[in-house]
Amino acid sequence: MKDHILGILKQIEIDHNVKMLFACESGSRAWGFPSKDSDYDVRFIYIHKPDWYLSIDQKRDVIEIPARDSVAIPIDPLLDMKGWELSKALRLLRKSNPSIIEWLTSTIVYCQPYSVVDRIKEMDQNLFSPVSSLYHYVKMAKRNFRDHEEGGIKKYLNVLRPLLAAKWIEKYHLIPPIQFQKLVEELLPAGEVKESVAMLLKQKVAGEEMNLAPRLSSINEYVSEQIQHVEAYGKALKIDRPDPTEELDILFRNALREVWYEELAEFVGDS
Repeated sequence: MKDHILGILKQIEIDHNVKMLFACESGSRAWGFPSKDSDYDVRFIYIHKPDWYLSIDQKRDVIEIPARDSVAIPIDPLLDMKGWELSKALRLLRKSNPSIIEWLTSTIVYCQPYSVVDRIKEMDQNLFSPVSSLYHYVKMAKRNFRDHEEGGIKKYLNVLRPLLAAKWIEKYHLIPPIQFQKLVEELLPAGEVKESVAMLLKQKVAGEEMNLAPRLSSINEYVSEQIQHVEAYGKALKIDRPDPTEELDILFRNALREVWYEELAEFVGDS
């Protein structure tokens, strides 16, 4: 599958006239609990040629394969790909968007041919806002917990993952690791809750993710209590973060120069 993913990424470059800066796995494979039928949720950051940015009109800054966009070669049905254009990605990072932060912390990286992502990672704690990130994860946990009776094992894990990410932020004020097992080992004490989570993970990996899980009272009680606790903590949390706009502007310009040096030289010469 990796070779297929790399082939699709290359075809996106050709068909959409862009260059890939970074591509990784997101979702259950990155979180560490895929089943045999799990999708490959590939997420990527790309950059257009310089003249794409020289327009008075705002253009579409997302590529979604196969949901809204297409490529000239067949795509495996388990493959879901979504990418953000670099300036959009940087604007989201400025707001400490947890989704793109998770992309950048993924341990499954398919490509990273340029230095821009390394430069972003050097800034990561300046880009990370504990307040907004904690709020995002608590909101996600509440929404998934409210709906969890409609699903099964996967729903339980989709409640616990953001809740534990929020608790990691509460404890460390740092970007939470993407691997679910690391969150479990660090934050859940030995006992019934941890044992129940281990059972859910085992069933999920075995491919039972949509089976209805029994109502696990220990997990339900833990989730209810911790959502209230972390939500109250987040309301009282006040951490100032410097505006990273100037650094991100410089990073963006440097990326354009690195990726499209010849095109920029030609553009300057023509002007």
